[in-house]
Amino acid sequence: MENVKILAIVGMSGSGKSVAVDYLTGKGYPKVYFGGMIYKEMEKRGIERTEDGESEKNFREMIRETEGKDWVVRQVIAETKDLIAAGQKRIVLDGVYSWTEYKTLKHEFPQCLTFIAIVVDKKIRYKRVAVRPNRSFDTAAIRERDRSEIENLEKGGPIAAADYYILNNGSVEDVEKRIDEILKEIEF
Repeated sequence: MENVKILAIVGMSGSGKSVAVDYLTGKGYPKVYFGGMIYKEMEKRGIERTEDGESEKNFREMIRETEGKDWVVRQVIAETKDLIAAGQKRIVLDGVYSWTEYKTLKHEFPQCLTFIAIVVDKKIRYKRVAVRPNRSFDTAAIRERDRSEIENLEKGGPIAAADYYILNNGSVEDVEKRIDEILKEIEF
């Protein structure tokens, strides 16, 4: 995997991961979406996604329990390797959830993987999540989602172990500027 670079974006729900990923895909980098693996499998099994995200949450936890904590990351690795085999040298991974996924990716792509955590003050994040057009949550729901993702999915580990952090308390332009600085630094 010579000259291949993989950028993994991590963060809590509403932190701005999608803003960062959209900026990177807008630059032409392909992405592999962790949540997409869940959605594809739910569709394959005939499970509908609910507006409140409950069916997705339940399925995400169930698939990891029944198929292994590394089920999603195994799908992501296969898709990433397909992109590399097709000639892609720069790939974005969207939404690493668990410590198991982090460790598996670090093992699979040891020399070419960089993690960026998008973080935001909780009060700001909760306000943003409440008003976003898709997948909005009230404060109680986002607190429960945070608890579930931290306790059941080990989401804190990849954020804590990230190579770079972007504080997203300001504007989208601030995030994009910091991404560009990181891309230049890692020669992405």
